[in-house]
Amino acid sequence: MDYPHLFSPIMVRSLEIRNRIVMTAMHLSYTPEGDVTERLIEFYRARARGGVGLIIVGGCPIDEYGSMAGMVCIQQDRFIPGLKRLTSAVKESGARIAAQLYQAGRYTHSSMIGGKKPFSSSAVRSKLTGETPRALELEEIPLVQEAFAKAALRAKEAGFDAVEILGSAGYLISQFLSPLTNRREDQYGGSLENRMRFGIEVVEKVRRAVGPGYPVFIRLAGNDFMEGGNTNREARSFASEVEKAGVDLIDVTGGWHETRIPQLTMFVPSKAFVYLAQGIKSAVSVPVIASNRINDPALGEEIIRNGEADMVTMARALLADPELPNKAREGKAHLIYRCIACNQGCFDRIFQYKPVTCLVNPRAGLEKELEIAPAPNPRKVLVIGGGPAGLKAACTAAERGHRVTLVEKEPGLGGQVLLNRHIPGRKEMLRLVEDLTHNLEALGVTVMTRTLADRALVSSLEPEVVVLATGARPQVPDIPGASKSNVVLAWDVLSGKITTGRRAVVVGGNAVGLETALFLASQGTLPPEVTHFLLVNKAETLETIERLLHKGNKEVTVLEMTGRAGADIGSSTRWTVMAELRRLGVRVQTGARVTEITESGVTFQREKEGTEDSLGADTVVLATGAEPENGLAKEFEGLVREIRVIGDAKEPRNALEAVREGFLVGLEI
Repeated sequence: MDYPHLFSPIMVRSLEIRNRIVMTAMHLSYTPEGDVTERLIEFYRARARGGVGLIIVGGCPIDEYGSMAGMVCIQQDRFIPGLKRLTSAVKESGARIAAQLYQAGRYTHSSMIGGKKPFSSSAVRSKLTGETPRALELEEIPLVQEAFAKAALRAKEAGFDAVEILGSAGYLISQFLSPLTNRREDQYGGSLENRMRFGIEVVEKVRRAVGPGYPVFIRLAGNDFMEGGNTNREARSFASEVEKAGVDLIDVTGGWHETRIPQLTMFVPSKAFVYLAQGIKSAVSVPVIASNRINDPALGEEIIRNGEADMVTMARALLADPELPNKAREGKAHLIYRCIACNQGCFDRIFQYKPVTCLVNPRAGLEKELEIAPAPNPRKVLVIGGGPAGLKAACTAAERGHRVTLVEKEPGLGGQVLLNRHIPGRKEMLRLVEDLTHNLEALGVTVMTRTLADRALVSSLEPEVVVLATGARPQVPDIPGASKSNVVLAWDVLSGKITTGRRAVVVGGNAVGLETALFLASQGTLPPEVTHFLLVNKAETLETIERLLHKGNKEVTVLEMTGRAGADIGSSTRWTVMAELRRLGVRVQTGARVTEITESGVTFQREKEGTEDSLGADTVVLATGAEPENGLAKEFEGLVREIRVIGDAKEPRNALEAVREGFLVGLEI
């Protein structure tokens, strides 16, 4: 497929950008002291070489009052030499680079700024930090605005091609713009005109500082997705005014960090928020960028071709595969490793104050340390198991020149990843398998499915190295009645091997248990196509459609023995899973230890109260963990000189760790 619109150049004021793909600002935590590091330079150099048009670095704190650990700092002149090394590396590779000017306001943790009290438009408590900021005094406002302007001037001196003012996501400019956080009674509060004033003046001061020819961008929320906050209507008005004030490009994203509308997880459909950019585009004449959940060049081509936006962001998509633009341009789009919006390596890591990595791309942030170099002595490698660990090991070993055969006993590749096929909001995990499979084929790996790996097979293949990636098996708990006929395994339910009765009790509130509950509770709800049909044709009332969307044909309860369900789900995703369970009417009981399973249901102990209770159930579903499936390691002893055990076969964990182990063993062989 060709992408003529996606790969056409675009002019933004005096700046020519080679294509319409933008890597927007991401918090990476590669700069623990704020200074540019070699790690940061190599990360962005790889994306520039990969063909991206524009890279926006940030957020870059403009002062010492609105920063976060690990950010790329720009608030003092001493940071300029390091920033120059970064901009030179990116521009030498043909990409353009901008700095995002960041001031978090009430989203700043006081602990991050030496115990000082964060400031905002008004003293309104932040749900994100749990702290209440102080309101900026009227005479302080010009000083904060000047900090934006001075940071912009530093960015220009450091060689950045443009600056982007951060006016979205609930940060300081958003706090002035929103009636939820702006309770001021002076010229900066009250009407929309007054609330816009702070942001407009920031743009005007930045424009004066950098001069008339230097490109100035702004990142806006097309909708705050906060009840009582700004919608696309107010965003359009603000966009129109900042264009008049000197903005050359508008980067449109979704809601605040506090919003309860998912923005970046798998629950969000691809290009779900492009309509926000389209709304802004209708109100301005400068180029507009569409953001969020655009991870495929075909989507980008469609958006630009249809006139919905002028450019598209692919930040996490380029985290997953820095070569995405080159592969698409060279007719190799099928070899792109697509972002699957799992959040395990990016957002979840940031919330843990750890450097970003990527489930799909374990090299992310370690481009120099983990080079994929040709093997000095190519060997015959046998990978047993076609789950994510085995697939990644096979791809990496083959990429280095080893002769690789992969054996899988099931009809298809994917292992436990295939269990996501029917889970609402989880289907994108299957892309991981699709992309690895396409790369296996391109690398010439011999794949043998429906094949049992035994001593005879291994002897016939004569491998020099065996990589055992045979995964795990469900763990059956020692509960009286666990072998009864009404008891089934969660994996069998998710794979479609087993159906359940109307009343289902899921024992185990881990990720698998909650996802099984989602799968069961969604059965009988309206699918998207039918919902669209009924809405467009007004075949049912909105009340009826909403009821049918939220209620399936099963009663589902989850019993979790610990005090927290979904403890093994990343924080950026867990809240969306719990919200979906509530929407679908799933009851989640924590502190509930099952003591017996009977033909009619389960008996459980309420740990907190110390009382016993029971639940009726037609089917009891066990989601009580997994144990390694690695018996072949012993069986092949003496047959092969080198055996490596990886992934769940070593120890059941998550997909991020499985893929990383597969990658590392592929490098080490």
